[in-house]
Amino acid sequence: MTDRGLLIVLSGPSGVGKDTVLQQFLQNRTDCILSVSATTRPPREGEADGVNYYFMPRAAFERLANAGEMLEYAEYSGNLYGTPAEKVEERRRQGKHVILEIEVQGALQVREKCPNAVLVFLMPPSVEVLRRRLQNRGTESPEVVEKRMTVAEYEMAKAAEYDYIIVNRSVDESCVQLDAVITAAGCSVKHMQHLFWRE
Repeated sequence: MTDRGLLIVLSGPSGVGKDTVLQQFLQNRTDCILSVSATTRPPREGEADGVNYYFMPRAAFERLANAGEMLEYAEYSGNLYGTPAEKVEERRRQGKHVILEIEVQGALQVREKCPNAVLVFLMPPSVEVLRRRLQNRGTESPEVVEKRMTVAEYEMAKAAEYDYIIVNRSVDESCVQLDAVITAAGCSVKHMQHLFWRE
């Protein structure tokens, strides 16, 4: 019988490097996969259903959410986004560790529904470094950068509610630490309950 995989949540402020870290990490850790979210927004050019998102009508999304079949969900710019629980559970039953890259709000919803989820927060080395990374993108106005910084400070304050914090000084170092976190969590007593004899 295949051991059930872990449910891992990775959060962090905009500009901290979550996508870059995960892209490199997943190339080397084949027992981990990135969860695909569901959304009510229409697909953009080049996007494929089940690859980029599960695209669904709003009524179908709301039915799943009202039935408690979304691990987390939220509305952004008039569209719903969330994580279908059954899709995650299917991969975990296959022994895959499933990683959700989601915002703090969604992460805390997951914690309520799945107390054994492993919550990891990717932190910048400093607020100044994060601001510089956002500015260096060159894609956003100074006003948007400051709005993102306000949100980032709120999110970083919530990091205390996570299980692990990784400071993203370099992508290589962050990948090593994420690998160590997942390996350690897989050996934890709460994940190994199936090994204990029961009357």
